[in-house]
Amino acid sequence: MPPRRAPVCLAILLALTAMLVLPSCAVVGVIGAMAEAAEETGSTSYPAEYDGLDEHAYAVIIAVDRVVEADNPGITTRLTQLIDERLRANTLASAHIPSGRLLSTLYADPSWKALPRGELGEKLGVDRLVVVEVIEYRLHEPGNRYTWDGVASGIVEVYEIDGPLPDDPMFERTIAVTFPDRAGLLEEEIPEAAVTSELSRRFAERIAWLFYRHTEPNAITY
Repeated sequence: MPPRRAPVCLAILLALTAMLVLPSCAVVGVIGAMAEAAEETGSTSYPAEYDGLDEHAYAVIIAVDRVVEADNPGITTRLTQLIDERLRANTLASAHIPSGRLLSTLYADPSWKALPRGELGEKLGVDRLVVVEVIEYRLHEPGNRYTWDGVASGIVEVYEIDGPLPDDPMFERTIAVTFPDRAGLLEEEIPEAAVTSELSRRFAERIAWLFYRHTEPNAITY
């Protein structure tokens, strides 16, 4: 027997031996605890909620309020990059607009915000627009600047530019995540860069997961 398997086999043997001498109700409890432990340490595969990016060209549009952007400089760029990278790597999209080129195009023409979605999609030359309207993005509880209490939430919409209703969303979901997982952490315990990095990563990941089959740990906290 390979050495690395010996501890596992020994643990199983001890558990089975214990069951032989325990009352039936205790055996049920042991089995339940083992099942619960397996559930917590396992993972689950989930299908895409929207697979319409496959075989189509897409662009990711992040709509952030000026106040939110001012309080969190660079959040639009970071979310655009994170979401686009995941979609490019995990969907079967035929093409996409790289985040750097997309952001340069949008910054050069601020009037895009007033365009109907269908017209914006045509202007960008894509079949699908993935639009994320950021509703909230904060690192602290309002009125408390001393402890971290990050929240990111928003509405995800997909517009099918080549469809009959290019100005209406064909898919819509609300996403919300938090960080840290433990309340009461002070500013001196975690640097701000680490908090916003993890919060934006979680938010982008939850959004991207909507578009492709993925596996989530059962013990995931966000």
